[in-house]
Amino acid sequence: MPLSAQPPASGEPYALAASLDNARHLSSLLRAVHFQDHATCFATANGLRVTVEDAKCMQANAFIQAEIFQEFAVQEESVTFRINLSVLLDCLTIFGTSSLPGTSTALRMCYRGYGYPLMLFLEEGGVVTVCKINTQEPEELLDFDFCNTKVVNKVILQSEGLREAFAELDMTSEVLQITMSPDKPYFRLSTFGNAGSAHLDYPRDSDLVEAFHCNQTQTNRYKISLLKPSTKALALSCKVSIRTDAQGFLSLQYMIRNEDGQICFVEYYCCPDEDITEAEP
Repeated sequence: MPLSAQPPASGEPYALAASLDNARHLSSLLRAVHFQDHATCFATANGLRVTVEDAKCMQANAFIQAEIFQEFAVQEESVTFRINLSVLLDCLTIFGTSSLPGTSTALRMCYRGYGYPLMLFLEEGGVVTVCKINTQEPEELLDFDFCNTKVVNKVILQSEGLREAFAELDMTSEVLQITMSPDKPYFRLSTFGNAGSAHLDYPRDSDLVEAFHCNQTQTNRYKISLLKPSTKALALSCKVSIRTDAQGFLSLQYMIRNEDGQICFVEYYCCPDEDITEAEP
């Protein structure tokens, strides 16, 4: 890959330098969290995390492991910057979103550190384009503190099951109600739209359910307007892990396999809309 051989403009090493043979691997994941213009990027030796928030009650994270990249070097313990995600996606797809068969856009991404722009070198068919994107001071982000020890209920579904649910349920409803229980109805999605109430149940032994770990009955409602952006990640994913903690905070973790068979994750966190003390019959 010719771009990986390009040295820094000066003798200083970049704080972050990464190379990808196929920029689509990165752009498709970033599109899955692109519901606001700006994102915060965190780079560590383990890889890149891109975080987008909405109204301090919903957060999305795209995780791109270091192994996905052909080269991934971080000179500090962590590198953080804020960037215009819309501009970054425009640059990554500057050669178009669909390449000819057998061709791909190679990417080298470099960041010298605080106050410097993010540099993108994109090459396709011998043509190289250089993009400089201004970076900004990162803002403080929500900490949902969603560690495994605080998870009360967890269901892992094949993504096709959730895609069918979103297609069937009444999306004129303002909220999506999720019931998770060790007993019937086990896992239930409910909406309350113009056509009335609708429920979709998944038995714990359903072919679509890959894992079922529910410790107590929980019913929580979430604003559909906050959950809708996650359908971008759902469309790309093969599995989805649905978790809740004792406060009813929701984690949707999507497992996405790229065209090379590599696994990445996109995770959405969402605050509950209101407390439901008793599940509806």
